[in-house]
Amino acid sequence: MINKTFKFRNLLLHLFFWAFLIALPILLGPNTNSNNPEEIRRSYFWIFYMTSFTVINIPFFYLNTEILLPKLLRAKGVIIYLVTLTGAIVFMLWVHEELFHWVYSNFIHPEGQGSGSGGPRRGGLMRMIFQLLFYAAIGTSYRLISDRMKEDEEIKEQENERLKSELSFLRSQISPHFMFNVLNSVVSLSRRKPEMVEPVVVKLSELMRYMIYETNDSIVPISKELAYLESYIDLQRIRFGDDIQINFTHELGPTSSSIEPMLLIPFVENAFKHGVGFIENPTIEIELKDSAKELIFHVANKKGATLNEKKDESSGIGLANVNRRLELLYPSNHELVIKETDSEFEITLTIKHV
Repeated sequence: MINKTFKFRNLLLHLFFWAFLIALPILLGPNTNSNNPEEIRRSYFWIFYMTSFTVINIPFFYLNTEILLPKLLRAKGVIIYLVTLTGAIVFMLWVHEELFHWVYSNFIHPEGQGSGSGGPRRGGLMRMIFQLLFYAAIGTSYRLISDRMKEDEEIKEQENERLKSELSFLRSQISPHFMFNVLNSVVSLSRRKPEMVEPVVVKLSELMRYMIYETNDSIVPISKELAYLESYIDLQRIRFGDDIQINFTHELGPTSSSIEPMLLIPFVENAFKHGVGFIENPTIEIELKDSAKELIFHVANKKGATLNEKKDESSGIGLANVNRRLELLYPSNHELVIKETDSEFEITLTIKHV
């Protein structure tokens, strides 16, 4: 559905166009301050006739734009349209001639003398034809441009709805995938350190509260996303203790910017998923820096030797998901750099604020 702003703007354009044309004879009309009664009468005649001429042309304009063009030109073809338009022009010429004679007989010679002279046939016929062709050309141009704008608007709205649906689906994927990995961590921790399960569940509840109540918005302050990251990292610190070194630094600007919720967590989650295990001195580096111009997020983790084991089906969903979300949300305002060596994996995400 075409939005209301487009319709309102279109209505204002029509009102301004017709108001300008109706007022034009008054603004450019002859001098009515003459002392000659005949000259004054002819001046008023000219103003009244030209104003009436414009008003009568309004139905002709919309006949062409709202009926002939959409219903005949597109449905029946050019020939039928031109024949019908010619018939409408002939009819309008008759109307204008009748109007001319009526105004002439009532304003110039109300006593009935000379009412048959000065009509359109004596010099105004070609001018009327050109004016009617002008209105037809303006109406045709307006309709073609208007239809193109409506089509572009509809295509844009359809694309926006498609992108919203895709983005909503991608966001809905993150939560189950994230919860799947966290619950696996809780199960693992319950076997090795059962006394730590309770604080982990408390941290997990904080994460779930954010996921349920905060992520409904299209954007959130970066400070909230930062608090969410801190809760997740604290959960991992409880889980791994001193077995892994976690370095998390962050710096926020004086004015907090906004970001798509849960956009950064997949990178951190991926680092913990693949940066621990059979790795000597596992280390995860996380850095978040937000300024007035841009947000920079850097995550790096050590890698172990590649094992010949089949990855679970959910592996990689997080990074593929967030990469697609970045393409949808920040198509020309982000840069994602991924570097991978035999011993290290790191990503650097830059989002420019606009």
